[in-house]
Amino acid sequence: MRVLRDLKVIELLLQTLALGFTLAVLLFLIGTARARMQAQGIPFSFGFLQQEAGFSLSEGITWVPGEGLRPYGPTDTYTQAFLAGFLNTLRVVVGGLVLATLLGFVVGIARLSSHPLARGLALAYVELVRNTPLLLQLFVWYFAVLLKLPPVEQALRLFGAVLSKQGLFLPWPRLSSVWGEFQAFFWGGVLLLAVGLALRRGWYGMVAMALVWGAGVVLGGLPLVVEFPVRTSFGLRGGLELSPEFAALLFGLVVYTASFIAEIVRGAVLAVPRGQWEAARALGLSAPQVLRWIILPQAIRIVLPPLANQYLNLTKNSSLAVAVGFPDLFSVYNTIANQSGRSLEGIVIVMGVYLVVSLSISALVNLYNRRVALRWGV
Repeated sequence: MRVLRDLKVIELLLQTLALGFTLAVLLFLIGTARARMQAQGIPFSFGFLQQEAGFSLSEGITWVPGEGLRPYGPTDTYTQAFLAGFLNTLRVVVGGLVLATLLGFVVGIARLSSHPLARGLALAYVELVRNTPLLLQLFVWYFAVLLKLPPVEQALRLFGAVLSKQGLFLPWPRLSSVWGEFQAFFWGGVLLLAVGLALRRGWYGMVAMALVWGAGVVLGGLPLVVEFPVRTSFGLRGGLELSPEFAALLFGLVVYTASFIAEIVRGAVLAVPRGQWEAARALGLSAPQVLRWIILPQAIRIVLPPLANQYLNLTKNSSLAVAVGFPDLFSVYNTIANQSGRSLEGIVIVMGVYLVVSLSISALVNLYNRRVALRWGV
């Protein structure tokens, strides 16, 4: 009886019952689906993944044994089609997380600015974007903005970037002809940096890496060159190409998610005790120094948990790519399900992939959260 009065034991029992109930429901649903599929002569099998897909994608690369990474083609298998969709999703998610975080922090700090124009613009942006549906915003970006851009002949150019109906082309670094000779210097510098980090002398490791890389550049030349987009008879070529579909999805997700991150950052900064600001100013620190060295390090600990939720939301919202015709994982699944009839097997694969990606993002954020907490003694 005393055991049943222990709060931890009661919580463990409730969690076990909840887990058992969830597993029972899942097994029941899976069993029912398999029984109905068998009654209709449709076995539950993933063997179809080795069949030829027979459809093309507007963009995407896949991995082929013996060939490595290459553009996806109609003669590839369903497995390679799923992989191409997954890599497209990964492109959107990784780029979206980085850009949304940067934009969210900038807007969040602007919401606290003493300048009325910056504060007002940030407030208008947050309230407008947060209170309109993401799907509508994607339509605006795609149909009302990107598809209304001028043709290639009248493309907009700014600092080497080119924007037209064909998409957004950016200057982008690529490996030069001396990369083969530079690799030894590159990996040598990376090894020195790793040694420095292992010895808790990261700064010395970075200096050693820079010296080794500098020696490689002096002896052999630059291993990277910047490739600029140029107009050809077949349209724009060169640099980093962002198709209108990819750009619409990326811009929509970044702008939408950044509005929520901005409010998280604003709330975290305001949650830092006012005495911290006053003490920093009493030491003679300027406003940027107070924010950089005193406030933001403390606000990061408050930001991380809700920030992880926004990262997961962006990952799941990327499935709206089908609305603008971008061939992400979910869009590829729709095509495969309609063509092969393997909707149940396909949705299991898609759910598993999204689950793994979401758990990976959560694990990375939690790992960084623990590292920050240990560093600052929280």
